[in-house]
This record gives sequence, C-alpha cells and structure tokens, in this order.
Amino acid sequence: MTYCLGIKTHQGLVMASDSRTNAGTDLVNICRKMFHFVQPGERVLTLMTSGNLSISQSVVTLLRKQWDEGKGLAVAETLYDAARVCGQMMRYVADLDRAALERDDFKFNTHLILGGQIHGQTHDLYLIYPQGNPICSTEDSPFLQIGEVKYGRPILDRGIRYEQTSLADASKYAIISFDSTMRSNVTVGPPIDLMIYEKDNFEITRHRRFSEEDPALVDIRAQWERALRRAIEELPPIYSDHTDRQF
Repeated sequence: MTYCLGIKTHQGLVMASDSRTNAGTDLVNICRKMFHFVQPGERVLTLMTSGNLSISQSVVTLLRKQWDEGKGLAVAETLYDAARVCGQMMRYVADLDRAALERDDFKFNTHLILGGQIHGQTHDLYLIYPQGNPICSTEDSPFLQIGEVKYGRPILDRGIRYEQTSLADASKYAIISFDSTMRSNVTVGPPIDLMIYEKDNFEITRHRRFSEEDPALVDIRAQWERALRRAIEELPPIYSDHTDRQF
C-alpha cells in the first residue's frame, strides 16, 4: 500500500509520500514515490504515485523520457495541460499492459498526484485517476490524497484552511497525517519524503527525507500524543441520562 498527500495553501504547496511497497507480507521493499521535473525560473512539477509499482514506474520513466526530449511536461502551457499529459501517458501504458495484467488477475490501478507551478500561472494541485482523467484541488478542498487515505484524513479535514494555514503548519499537518496512517496500517512506512514549494519560487529548495528514527519525526509524534491526551483530559465531562453522574 501507499500514502501520498498534497496540500495547497495561499502560500504554496506541501507534498509528502511514503516509500513502502509490498507484494505480500514477506516481500516488503523501499521505493521512492515522489519525482521532480524542474526548469529553474520556468516550471516546477512534482509527481507522486500509488498503486501497481510496475505501472507507475513505466509512467514516470516515459514522462521523464519526454521531458529530456523537451516534450510532454516540459512544454505544457498550464498545470491542467500537464495533468492531461500524465493522463495520456497512463492510457498509453494501459494499452501496453492492461490486458496482460488482467489476464493474470492483476488490476490496472495507479493514481497520481501532480503539483507545481508554470510561469505565468498560479500554483495548483491535481489528482489523476487510472483512466487518465484529472480533478483539481480547490480552496474548499485544499488537499488531495492517494493510497491508504482514511487514517490520515481526519486531522486534515479539521485543520487545513486554504487562506489561513501557513506552509510551516501545513507541513506539520502532513507529518501528523502520515504518523497516524503508519500507526494504523503497517503497509505504509518510512522513509517519508516531504517537499515544500513556495509559490512563484520556481525552484525546490525545501525537501527532507524522514527515516523512522528521525529526531524531528520522533519529537513531533511524541508531542502530538501528549497534546492529544491533554486535550482529552480538558474536555468537559459527559453525564449519564437523567442523573448528575459523570461517565
């Protein structure tokens, strides 16, 4: 399983991905799921993948080949156009591999998150489905997730606000979201790649890879658990029906 998260705020983007892949309990590996396509001063695109590893690697490899040839993502005029380029590549790989995969009962199941900015456009964030069609984040729904999404979503729903959340705070929400997911699902695991993109910068200057024992990750996890227990203790008491007795 996988967990990837993109957050869009008024200041820019926060993107994070885990690195665990598994094909059963006895075949667990580490594989990067975040990929950057950068033309300094012109465009910054970050792609994250979930699902069948062979499919996602084929998609990224072919997109990189186009990029190196000055095609595809290298010439997309808008981020929407870039998302469509990714979708077209997913359909191309589907034409190559879907029949063989499904003949052996493997699903063609890959999702992408694409975030970044192209010069002259605003920063943006897209989720691209296996069929190749994209959806865009909005100010009302300023984050997108793929993979094992349910455990890390509640903290994001309660906390992320497009106009109010800073990039610094969004990165903390991302780490807590990942920690909650890893705590409840062993198929999601470190290293965690975290990238912060400040709008109109057109460079990637803030990136960190967290190991399981990274001091910052350990400290955030411990402080969050203490703060959560303290918040529970400070909540008002709950009384039983028709009595003044507290639970």
